[in-house]
Amino acid sequence: MNKPFSQACENNKTAILLRLVNTFSQSKTVLEVGSGTGQHAVYFAPNMTWLSWQTSDMMLNHQGISQWLKEYPAGNLLHPVELDLNHPWPIKKVDAIYTANTLHIVSWPLVQAFFSGVSQHLNQQGKLCIYGPFNYQGKYTSESNADFDIWLKERDSQSAIRDIEAIIALAESAGLSLEYDHAMPANNRLLEFSKID
Repeated sequence: MNKPFSQACENNKTAILLRLVNTFSQSKTVLEVGSGTGQHAVYFAPNMTWLSWQTSDMMLNHQGISQWLKEYPAGNLLHPVELDLNHPWPIKKVDAIYTANTLHIVSWPLVQAFFSGVSQHLNQQGKLCIYGPFNYQGKYTSESNADFDIWLKERDSQSAIRDIEAIIALAESAGLSLEYDHAMPANNRLLEFSKID
């Protein structure tokens, strides 16, 4: 079986790492929610050797993630745990949580469940970084994002590019404060939150 491959991961990993190196500089443990193919994990972990990078995803993606981890091993990179947003998370507290291209894929109730999990498992003063596309004041930031949203909804009616205002409201209810909203390549954003409550 060939290992899974995401061109988007290859395209965005360098730009994301430039932000994460600073944001996670004081973190010792990071949980990646929805590791997907595993490409981000094998690139980020060796470039942030001071932290432990925990991959996670639904069980159906574990084989692919493990293939990437086997080919690009790192001493601070951990094999995936099964994390289903419908169920309690199989971890204790962590200093940081990272997720990429997940909130527009899962249903809105699972976006809410994600923030509930973050509230429970992120340490005080911990960092949450979310990468992906977002709408502002109910409007798309580009024509390509509008087309992408149509494709998402045709694929799954529960998927959609989320409104930044709704995400910030959920985060605040989980005791998080938005510190930075970074513009990223390909009309994406990197949202950086800190746990203040």
